[in-house]
Amino acid sequence: MLQMKNKILLPFIIWVIISMPVTIAAQTPALKAAPADSKSPSIEEVIETLDRRFNAADFSASFTQESTLKAMAITDTAKGKVWFKHPGMMRWAYESPEQYAIITDGKTLWIYRPEDNQVVVGDAMTYFSNGKGASFLSNFKLVRESFKVSFTQPSDEDHYTLRLIPHQKQLDLSEIFLNIDKRSFEIDSVVSVNAYGDESRIIFSNLAFEPGMDASLFHFQPPKGADVVELETGD
Repeated sequence: MLQMKNKILLPFIIWVIISMPVTIAAQTPALKAAPADSKSPSIEEVIETLDRRFNAADFSASFTQESTLKAMAITDTAKGKVWFKHPGMMRWAYESPEQYAIITDGKTLWIYRPEDNQVVVGDAMTYFSNGKGASFLSNFKLVRESFKVSFTQPSDEDHYTLRLIPHQKQLDLSEIFLNIDKRSFEIDSVVSVNAYGDESRIIFSNLAFEPGMDASLFHFQPPKGADVVELETGD
């Protein structure tokens, strides 16, 4: 049963990666903390602060991902490590409950499942354009260009919560909620919801900035004898 759940959730986990902004929780370079009694920043100021934090930064992190399929009442957790390099490169290495990788060099997207010796190949721009995925890390101003952004009821008095609604209606992403620490402007959590009510939460830890990260990490050569399949665009 667990193996079946994992196979069902894999397409949903891939949706999470290609449709939500990447967020970092804690362990990021220190910013000047805002005084507790200072005037609340505008949405533009919050986005500018996030953009300064990750502008042209290559880094890696461990991650935990919780994915919920509402219609099937299934919630599952995956863990692994991720690497990001500008411009638009990333590699997600899932370690549990099964091993597979999602890799892009900014042009091509590869999804590799070693258990099945299968590689799914697609156009990265189809899945990471309009502020999706790692593009947020290269320019947080894309949030403003791709979403209607507003403050909403925060989880507590120590956080700001931003609600992001796509300008263009889409089934794979209805809204995103970002919880941001008021003093440090760190993104403590993110909740992504699609049109079917499915939800995802990804939290990063052990973040390490790695200037000059080797670009070869973001290219993939299918193993000999692998089943190579073209990823449908879903138009």
